[in-house]
Amino acid sequence: MNEKELIEKRNDLQEKMEGILDLAKKEKRAMNENEVKDFDEMEKEIKDIDATLERNARINKMELKKVEDKKELTQEEKDVKAFAQFIRNTVNGVPQNSETQLSKADNGSIIPKTIAQKIIDKVVEISPLYASATRYDAKGTLAVPKYDDTTDDVTVDYADEFDDLVSHSGKFNTVELTGFLIGALTKISKSLLNNNDFNLTDYVVNKMAEKFKLFYEGECLNGTASKISGIAGSYDSTNMKITLENKSSVTADELIDIQETVPDTYQANAYWIMNRDTRKKIRKLKDSDGNYILNRAFNEKWDYELLGKPVYCSEKAEKLGTASKPVIFYGDFSGLAVKESEAMEIQILLERFATQHAIGVVGYSELDAKVENTQKIAVAVSGTEDTPVA
Repeated sequence: MNEKELIEKRNDLQEKMEGILDLAKKEKRAMNENEVKDFDEMEKEIKDIDATLERNARINKMELKKVEDKKELTQEEKDVKAFAQFIRNTVNGVPQNSETQLSKADNGSIIPKTIAQKIIDKVVEISPLYASATRYDAKGTLAVPKYDDTTDDVTVDYADEFDDLVSHSGKFNTVELTGFLIGALTKISKSLLNNNDFNLTDYVVNKMAEKFKLFYEGECLNGTASKISGIAGSYDSTNMKITLENKSSVTADELIDIQETVPDTYQANAYWIMNRDTRKKIRKLKDSDGNYILNRAFNEKWDYELLGKPVYCSEKAEKLGTASKPVIFYGDFSGLAVKESEAMEIQILLERFATQHAIGVVGYSELDAKVENTQKIAVAVSGTEDTPVA
């Protein structure tokens, strides 16, 4: 109830009290018991209203003083504000002051480590292949030891007294991971720069992560000649490859062959990777009893299950239809080694998208990926032609 309503109620009560008293005077008598009770209750309520109005008058005379929250920001919160302000200042030609100037690392990186890690974390979150891989953070060339038993191996056999055991052993090779410079470019509307710091930083992180995710996934699967090898360029093509009979289709028996290529000890965390178009063709395959071999599995993370294992669709996986292409990947993808660098560089491009009322933000990092445990990952390669239907 506001001040005006309180005053109106007070006046109404006072008029009622006067009415009770006037009636008793008019009838030349004292107020009866009920009139005294009502009179006293209204008098008390008027006193309470007066006290409230008095307190309200006192509070109106006081000066309102607010205590600012001096909560100490975390390093991540500081970096979020500094990163967003750095972009705004760069776009608007404002010199970077001591609070917004981002310190440079040894490699010239100006993106805060916490922001760079946000991008990497987001890539892991949206790319199961990259999340499954064994990742190394190292500078220079990384040599991962690999035991090779293809020519000789330790043997166990019966032994006779006084006869010498014949020495057998494999040898250690290495999987070498270097580092290839990669970059991602995203556009930011200049209108977006007027939003709050967190939204701007979050936008850059998400857009960068989307672009890095697509590149990482494509290179981890297919690789590029003379650059990142990926699975296609470094798996055991002698023992872990299944060549499909046709280039445009796959059979249920071939899918079983792919799965059985991976030893049982590595099956627990295994899953399938293929193009959505390939999955669509597999969905139409049936067993001898007429049951579809690929089923909906809502308890699985990607909603489909093939031969008891989840199916992840990647737009970077090749479609069936092109001869001699890796089209289906299966296994425990921790067998893929990824060397990455957390230090990232960022540049602001002012002119490139000027006609679009936008700026560009380009980020650079280093990546290399090769299979380090060849028994964990099998690959199906499309055939060279299609067998005519009889």
